[in-house]
Amino acid sequence: MAVPYNHKAIEQKWKKNWEEKPVNTDDGQKPKYYCLDMFPYPSGNGLHVGHWRGYVISDVWSRYKMMQGYYLIHPMGWDAFGLPAENYAIKMGVHPAKSTAQNVANIKKQINDIAAIYDWDREVNTTDPGFYKWTQWIFVKMFKEGLAYEKEFPINWCPSCKTGLANEEVVNGCCERCGSTVTKKNLRQWMLRITKYADRLLSDLDKLDWPEKVKKMQSDWIGKSYGAEVDFPVEGRDEKITVYTTRPDTLHGATFMVLAPEHKLAASLATPENKDAVEKYIYDASMKSNVDRLQDKEKTGVFTGTYAVNPLNGAKVPIWLSDYVLADYGTGAIMCVPAHDARDFEFATKFHIPIIQVIAKDGKEIENMTEAYTEASGTMINSGEWNGMESSVLKKEAPVMIEKMGIGKKTVNYKLRDWVFSRQRYWGEPIPVIHCPHCGNVPVPEDQLPLTLPEVESYEPTGTGESPLAAIDEWVNTTCPVCGAAAKRETNTMPQWAGSSWYFLRYVDNKNDEELVSNEKADKYLPVDMYIGGVEHAVLHLLYSRFYTKFLCDIGAIDFDEPFQKLFNQGMITGKNGIKMSKSKGNVVSPDDLVRDYGCDSLRLYELFVGPPELDAEWDDRGIDGVYRFLNRFWKLSMDSLEAGIAETKEMVKLRHKLVFEITQRLESFSLNTVISGFMEYNNKLIELAKKTGGIDKETIETFIKLLAPFAPHLTEELWEAYGHEDSVFHTEWPEADEEAMKDDEIEVPVQINGKTRAVINISAEASKEEAVAAGKEAIADKITGTIVKEIYVPKKIINIVQK
Repeated sequence: MAVPYNHKAIEQKWKKNWEEKPVNTDDGQKPKYYCLDMFPYPSGNGLHVGHWRGYVISDVWSRYKMMQGYYLIHPMGWDAFGLPAENYAIKMGVHPAKSTAQNVANIKKQINDIAAIYDWDREVNTTDPGFYKWTQWIFVKMFKEGLAYEKEFPINWCPSCKTGLANEEVVNGCCERCGSTVTKKNLRQWMLRITKYADRLLSDLDKLDWPEKVKKMQSDWIGKSYGAEVDFPVEGRDEKITVYTTRPDTLHGATFMVLAPEHKLAASLATPENKDAVEKYIYDASMKSNVDRLQDKEKTGVFTGTYAVNPLNGAKVPIWLSDYVLADYGTGAIMCVPAHDARDFEFATKFHIPIIQVIAKDGKEIENMTEAYTEASGTMINSGEWNGMESSVLKKEAPVMIEKMGIGKKTVNYKLRDWVFSRQRYWGEPIPVIHCPHCGNVPVPEDQLPLTLPEVESYEPTGTGESPLAAIDEWVNTTCPVCGAAAKRETNTMPQWAGSSWYFLRYVDNKNDEELVSNEKADKYLPVDMYIGGVEHAVLHLLYSRFYTKFLCDIGAIDFDEPFQKLFNQGMITGKNGIKMSKSKGNVVSPDDLVRDYGCDSLRLYELFVGPPELDAEWDDRGIDGVYRFLNRFWKLSMDSLEAGIAETKEMVKLRHKLVFEITQRLESFSLNTVISGFMEYNNKLIELAKKTGGIDKETIETFIKLLAPFAPHLTEELWEAYGHEDSVFHTEWPEADEEAMKDDEIEVPVQINGKTRAVINISAEASKEEAVAAGKEAIADKITGTIVKEIYVPKKIINIVQK
């Protein structure tokens, strides 16, 4: 009788064994494979079963690649600077350095419970001065290349976190971290000129093996469009207002203009009778976030009292202000063609502004328009010498025509804005810049990096727009490294994105004090082959990482310009009714009790079994019983078969190779939930076969063990040892399927008369039509009552006898 499966003893044994004899070793001969998880920020809440899902996926893939003969780069680290860690520290009333260290220790223990083969010798932490020395070094290099610059302008301001936010960090008008309504505040900020890389960030998406939906999200965020900038003279003044439009062909239909409330001319355009209304509107708009302004269903606006002149036909165009126009997109001013834009039509209708149709289907003008005509093509009308032209043709030609007329120029525009790169907080990388009254902004010399964060007792945000660092005179006051004069340090800190935009490079050379990464190790181990993480980072983190990588390539620090060759986004594990797990909602499921009761291997399998890994799945503990029973049944089959010493049969060989083929195909396509169901299905087939034969042969069981190893490492190591092997199962080769061996000798085929099944017979898989039909007719001889007019054999599918 086989020894029962004891998951506690087995898992404890192999955890200790792997600590003493790591299975992932570099002999200098194997090719590398770099599989990376998006590293976590060390939350005080620890890990729940949703976090496990991504880590299990990456570990399964890593172990699979290891069995294919690769040396794995599979590291883990901590995204420990930034708002989440600091807000948690404030809530708990402890210093962020202390709370972060405690959280890291706790989560590291929880991650080790997953039994992932992380190489902890490569561990990084963004708060380690040895790490953020290089975060600062990158900033200095960007500063010297003109990519880092200072600018004062209205930014998104979170009154709760008391810091500035990039547009990307505002969700539905609220701070993505704390949920507070975001307002506006005029602050001095450091910016990174990511827009310089817009074209490359867009075009290079084509060479990435990423999900199409993610590439589209990035493309839409960059938002490249072609059009023209057109100059509208202001009536009675010397100024011109430049607008950007993607539809210069509709210029004759522009009956009004709208400026962003922040436009430099907005206040000065107000006539005396409109001055109060204009100033109030500008103030009210400043209190709304960009997201709210774009999502407001009802359009608001105020007339300045001033007109511009349509440069194409000389018509007077009233100048309005409206908060649906943003200062940081295009020129902050738009020409409005209400006949052909739904938003402009709504605005013109509300404020009784003329509507002139300039594109018509078949050249026929619409009487009493009730909505904008937004068809992609049509014939030009009411457009002077452009009348009769096809709008789709004119759209392409108009920018050049406008440029020749001297009233504007053809241009390309992007939705992508430069990156707001400073925070008015304590817990972040100090920005390595010194403000000198004589030399201006001067970077901290590279040999003086890292510029370390000073230790303070009070680190709470000030709420004034100044970082808490500004109050530390002994740290702020310094001397200019260029002229030696008294100077002051920059007191804003970097955003959380700073360290996470390049951390994956540091893993391969994390102890190098002289270089960000050596050429030797970069050439050997980089870039990342497979990146696994949540789709919530599909735009920001991935875009910033690509920007950093391209910049570092340009300055020769690395020789590749895309960080992640392949990307997989796992879905979220939710609580009941699809609600995101969170401590505040009380629906967090801890993995600890499940590991105790069912074992790590069972939980690993169940994390994958709950549904397609790329989709969200609702957690239900009850389902783990099924995978636990499967492991117990496979354990019993394996141990019973070992004692029985069964010789292989043709049926065992066939099942073995079918198993290898099915599991490998499903694993390669990342259909991991069907991999687990495939294991269960084939285990049942082998158990049924074993009832007839007394057991299963050694090679078939060992093949199953190898296939299951990446998913259930403890159980398979124990079985591998029980089958007489001294080395780890992970040092064996991944099995290959022999398609010839998979073929069935006999197949079941239904036999029909006039399309109705009358019998099911077994015939040779290679039977000819004549042989198949003869066997079929014999089986239904007593049911053939008429004259046979046709005999049909669809190979391996059906035999059909047609009779009168």
